[in-house]
Amino acid sequence: MKSTSRSLKRGLQLNQDNKPTQGLYLVLISVHGLLRGHELELGRDADTGGQTKYVVEVMQAIASRPDVAQVDLLTRLVDDPDVSSDYAVPIELLDEGVRIVRIEAGPRGYRPKETLWDHLDTFADNCIRFIQDQNRQPDLLHSHYADAGYAGSRISHIMGIPLVHTGHSLGRVKRRRLLASGLNMAEIEERYNITRRIEAEEMTLATAERVITSTNQEIEEQYALYDYYQPEQMQVIPPGTDLTRFHPPVGNEWQIPIAGEITRFLREPEKPIILALSRPDTRKNIGALVTAYGEDPKLQESANLVIVAGNRDDILDLDSGAQEVFTDLMLQIDRYDLYGKVACPKHHMADDVPMIYRLAAFSGGVFVNPALTEPFGLTLIEAAASGLPIVATEDGGPRDIIQNCDNGVLVDPLEPEDIAAGIREVLLNWEAWQQRSTQGLKGVRKHYSWEGHAIRYLEIIRPIAERTSAPLVHPPTARRPMLFHDRAIFTDLDQNLLGCPESLPDLIELIRRNRKCASFGIATGRRLDSALKMMKQHHIPEPDVLITSCGTSIHYAPKLTEDTAWTRHIEKQWTPQVVRRVLDPLPGLILQPKSEQSRFKISYYIDPELAPSMDEINRVLYQEEQSVNVMLSFGQYLDITPIRAAKGLALRYMAARWEIPLQHILVAGGSGADEDMMRGNTLAVVVGNRHHEELSQLEDVDRIYFASASGAAGIIDAIEHYDFFGECGIPQEDGPE
Repeated sequence: MKSTSRSLKRGLQLNQDNKPTQGLYLVLISVHGLLRGHELELGRDADTGGQTKYVVEVMQAIASRPDVAQVDLLTRLVDDPDVSSDYAVPIELLDEGVRIVRIEAGPRGYRPKETLWDHLDTFADNCIRFIQDQNRQPDLLHSHYADAGYAGSRISHIMGIPLVHTGHSLGRVKRRRLLASGLNMAEIEERYNITRRIEAEEMTLATAERVITSTNQEIEEQYALYDYYQPEQMQVIPPGTDLTRFHPPVGNEWQIPIAGEITRFLREPEKPIILALSRPDTRKNIGALVTAYGEDPKLQESANLVIVAGNRDDILDLDSGAQEVFTDLMLQIDRYDLYGKVACPKHHMADDVPMIYRLAAFSGGVFVNPALTEPFGLTLIEAAASGLPIVATEDGGPRDIIQNCDNGVLVDPLEPEDIAAGIREVLLNWEAWQQRSTQGLKGVRKHYSWEGHAIRYLEIIRPIAERTSAPLVHPPTARRPMLFHDRAIFTDLDQNLLGCPESLPDLIELIRRNRKCASFGIATGRRLDSALKMMKQHHIPEPDVLITSCGTSIHYAPKLTEDTAWTRHIEKQWTPQVVRRVLDPLPGLILQPKSEQSRFKISYYIDPELAPSMDEINRVLYQEEQSVNVMLSFGQYLDITPIRAAKGLALRYMAARWEIPLQHILVAGGSGADEDMMRGNTLAVVVGNRHHEELSQLEDVDRIYFASASGAAGIIDAIEHYDFFGECGIPQEDGPE
């Protein structure tokens, strides 16, 4: 360990008034996790993930700049026999002027971050004492994560030091993910102290001069949910990439072991590689890439397709979601007869990933990210750093990357033809390929290296640290009377939102204005990919809740997180092969295309003139001991789902999990498939363009309003009829506490 008595780094000189003459002194705060300057224990637990690596690397990058005199990282001291003694050393000197300072707070043992909230005031007080013992006051504080934001806010208020904050993840969003995993609100509160976390995040937003995020999408879809959110407070600085690991080919790429694992699948391994690298997750949309390749003879003639999607020994040993991805992948390879053209290695190591990028770049290939949603796009930056041009989804972070690097094209991930066209554009023009490769390398060095990150960071914080810019004005902000949304609007997609296109922008704006007190949900019979396609086509923003495939699938914003607890709930007693065996032979029933089928939904076209009655169809199914939901919509579509799955059941499940009273939910419907959402204690509206008289039997039911206007206009009428936003409007007369 280097001596801690050495003077601070270059530039930290004092004049006769005992004030520094040059060089910034910055203090970073990251309370939890195991932080040290070497051999970070990444992946040890939930608190030793990407944030710990990010904080140490950003500290070192900032400290390397000549105009920075000192950077201290304040974290919690951990003295525990179960972890390294490194974490009990009070001061670790990483380099001249770069220190990790460990502050005592609460029990000395290593504890999960959720258990530290009662000790943060002690941590803040001890941080203040440490700062006061230094020979100068920091120019700026920068907190990382909610707990550090709480401590940093207190230090800032007491010592008058400006605060900058990075959230990394946010409590309001995490709460949705935890609900999707199967936990209820009481369990979430007990395990994660989510209320205290969100209040700490609000306090931090009310204090911080700037908030640093990785992407614009993070701002729009996460921070905008908070009461103290101010757009002028937000600044986007992408994290850096390790350019020592990710770099262009060196010429020996075909000799590395992973190359053999890939080429053994390929008949002509010398062809350029179309590379996809992701988790086996339906949101990564690998199937659309295979479809694009399988339906384009020119691509098959010109290149091989290599898909690296995690590790597997046996597909049947994977979780249900990964099983579904790999099963569909193998079926597509067979359907398009892609044997010898597609490689999907079973195993790879983390150290193989940079080599895989270089192998694809050496082949003159292209990297493709067809994800349905991509908040950042780290793989795109890694590919660019390897000299590999990219084709990427037009959703989220890739827009920023393409704009900064100009090394590829954006495509619609829901259109295989568009994906194929984008790949052809990049792959088949060698001169343009070389230009994109070079531009990607330059763009990464400028925008996504740690050096570039530090330069941009200092441009933003220097005026704040030196007090040369006016402090951000935090206007009195009204707090909502509840911590989470206390009401929601749910609507079908086709008949309602799209039934009156000219009124749709007005409805979207109305929902957006009330986003902080009301959730927005869509419930549709369409599959997830089909629903997303229609939403994109009509510029409908991503809802907070998306119920698809007639209530058999629930996803939450901002990352289309699937509610796996709902999946486990509805899969019991579901035997689709028996349903098919019973219904396929019946007259008047024709199975809909595969694109309309899903894991928990079987869909037929039905001819009422030829098919048995609905009562007869139900009777036949009951005779075979099939407890299912049978839904008829628009007089021609017949959907069969598990008995526990329907739009109304999914909506009530979500309402119970989010603790939103049913009488605070407005449901808009237009066909028979919406009926079960509208009955009961919900408020409801039947839009004017309803299908024939499928919902006419609801006219005498309380809480159901029949609008004369169609589609979105009818929903707006109902909002006014019920004064739906009146009672949940944010009070304007009260300021912050």
